[in-house]
Amino acid sequence: MPNTASDLALVPFVSVDDMMKIVTSIGYERFLTELAFYIEDDFKRWEQFDKTPRVASHSLDGVIELMPTSDGRTYGFKYVNGHPKNTREGRQTVTAFGVMATVDTGYPVLISEMTILTALRTAAMSALAAKHLAPAGSRRMALIGNGAQSEFQAMAFKALLGVDQIGLYDVDRRASERCARNLAGRGFDIGICDSAEAAMEGAQIITTATADKQYATILTDNMIGAGVHINAVGGDCPGKTELHRDILLRSDIFVEFPPQTRIEGEIQQLEEDHPVTELWEVFSGTAAGRRSASQITLFDSVGFAIEDFSALRYIRDQLQPTGYFSRLDLLADPDDPRDLFGMLTRSEAQAKSA
Repeated sequence: MPNTASDLALVPFVSVDDMMKIVTSIGYERFLTELAFYIEDDFKRWEQFDKTPRVASHSLDGVIELMPTSDGRTYGFKYVNGHPKNTREGRQTVTAFGVMATVDTGYPVLISEMTILTALRTAAMSALAAKHLAPAGSRRMALIGNGAQSEFQAMAFKALLGVDQIGLYDVDRRASERCARNLAGRGFDIGICDSAEAAMEGAQIITTATADKQYATILTDNMIGAGVHINAVGGDCPGKTELHRDILLRSDIFVEFPPQTRIEGEIQQLEEDHPVTELWEVFSGTAAGRRSASQITLFDSVGFAIEDFSALRYIRDQLQPTGYFSRLDLLADPDDPRDLFGMLTRSEAQAKSA
């Protein structure tokens, strides 16, 4: 990374174009597998991290959030929004960027786009949870809600679990057709279905990833049989759910950080004391994941800051091997750290003499 004292003022920056080049140069499945390893590794040292529910500013149109954490050596945060109406205006529902800094100096060491990276880390986390919770040998997944997250979910489940049969359903059939086109030639047997029930036929894993910001019932209790794993991705803010409450009451529920999930996840429908299991305990072996073939497991996914920290940490480790980044002149670097005004006056003198 920086080679000289002056380089310390230049912060590595990963643009959208850089991110796309990093991902494609590494390969989708390898990228998702390695990213999942970074997430699991950080969750296993869960107690080293600062943990707080994300700081959210809600409006009728969506939400803007900051997601900070630190392991005591490195600090990271993500800025992210969620505005479902944006797609009607040709905009992304979710956009994001992230920053990492060293705790001992406070200097940023990475700034990165995180719109693409968030989609990748969400999918990697889904598949990582399913690796511990889904029935052994799962090959078929129902993917209900075929928006921007759907292809990433499919690729992650293929990379980590070997899922290669996908049933697609969306209220907008064009979304399913787009998803199928994007996944063509990537080793999937894909069927576009006319209902959620049809997509779920024979599926061991059910992923819901819808976008509407409302209490919704994408899955009803009668649709869920014994032994499946539910990956509930879409319910990620107050007032937004996808599953009927009765499904939750029949399921063993696994979450990232309970104080945040009880505000934003499917379990906002339940009492505060309803039991859930934290995934870091499953990953570290102190709590059980799937215990029986008939068990219904549910990952109530809302995303958590440690996952973003892991994603930024992974990207930072890919900068030198890939070379896909630039440097931003972001930090003032006067000759005398106490003479910041003098730095301005010298610039002023140079401008006058030019």
